Amino acid sequence: MNRRNLDLSKIHIAKKDLALDEDTYRAMLQRVAGVSSAKDLSPLKTSAVLTELVRLGWKPKKSKVGRAAPKVAPDREKLVGKIEAFLAEAGRQWAYADGMALRMFKVERVEWLDARQLGSMVSALTYDAKRNGRRAQ
Repeated sequence: MNRRNLDLSKIHIAKKDLALDEDTYRAMLQRVAGVSSAKDLSPLKTSAVLTELVRLGWKPKKSKVGRAAPKVAPDREKLVGKIEAFLAEAGRQWAYADGMALRMFKVERVEWLDARQLGSMVSALTYDAKRNGRRAQ
């Protein structure tokens, strides 16, 4: 399931959990995102709607399953270990790192990155940690 479909599913689950009637739901979409249907949401507006639903009292369930650390060649294990530490410190899943790999290098999975690319990802995560007041190993 792609990210857009996952987020739209979350919106509809929140609508049900909060027992929003159709008129209230559509009014909220119009107020927050300027649309009358969730299918018209951009990624930024989708995030705003999810934030509003949380503000209204929806408590999303935490994902219990994540994938294990990727298996890589011994020469890249240390870099992957650093990435794993940054993800754990920030409370993020490997899917976040896979998304970074896709945005930064047009590669779908972290384990497919070469050592130079992994080093760049560690640098980006270090910057993110400092920016958000977390420990940067």
